[in-house]
Amino acid sequence: MQGAMSSGTGAQRDLGFRPLYRQVRDVLVKRIAEGVWQAGQALPSEPDLAADLGVSQGTVRKALDEMTAENLVVRRQGRGTYVARHDDARILFQFFKLVPDSGERSFPESRVLEVTKTTDPQATEMLRLRPRDPVLQIDRVRSLQGQACVLERIFLPARLFPRMEFRDLPNNLYELYASDYGVTIGRASEKLKAVAATGRESAALGATPGAPLLQIDRLAYDLDSRPVEWRISLCRTDTAHYWSDLR
Repeated sequence: MQGAMSSGTGAQRDLGFRPLYRQVRDVLVKRIAEGVWQAGQALPSEPDLAADLGVSQGTVRKALDEMTAENLVVRRQGRGTYVARHDDARILFQFFKLVPDSGERSFPESRVLEVTKTTDPQATEMLRLRPRDPVLQIDRVRSLQGQACVLERIFLPARLFPRMEFRDLPNNLYELYASDYGVTIGRASEKLKAVAATGRESAALGATPGAPLLQIDRLAYDLDSRPVEWRISLCRTDTAHYWSDLR
């Protein structure tokens, strides 16, 4: 392969046993991660990418198909391929899984309680930081249909999000990460567990102490597969449920 694929012999050796379209996919994802193409920006055409990388147009198309399935790009009929945005619609269906029992999905409202810079041994371990590296801690309450239903604690590497503790935070944090800090969330892994509400959680969510809550432990990764956000969400389940579409 020519162009971008020929740069970096070490990376090329590592990818030598991977299918060619996967190698192309990795190059394109790396370019997005490096800011060559911004969220919402159109990628070059398939023929132009094929010529640039020295591969067939079919190989490029297969790589873009995989990136589309991963929600990294969006194909628009007759208009081209665009870097996916972390807009409310994408967040709602890819990352926010709590749905009111009525079944009507809606993007939650958020109220920030506190943003602090701190050190936290467990957070630094989860985010693969050095033991005393500072992290940002964001505490907020999220509401569905006017009812508080999620208490979140979010940890971020402070070096990736300079001075975030001094600004007003929007509802959609993932879009902020991408637009203002160049950190795009590519995927996340979650662990779910049933817990009982403590006094603090009861006060924040308006729940009875000891009431059952769903704890969602999420680790989110950027396009380079670095862990960049650790989020613990405690969710009321008396009026909502966790919804997942398995395919």
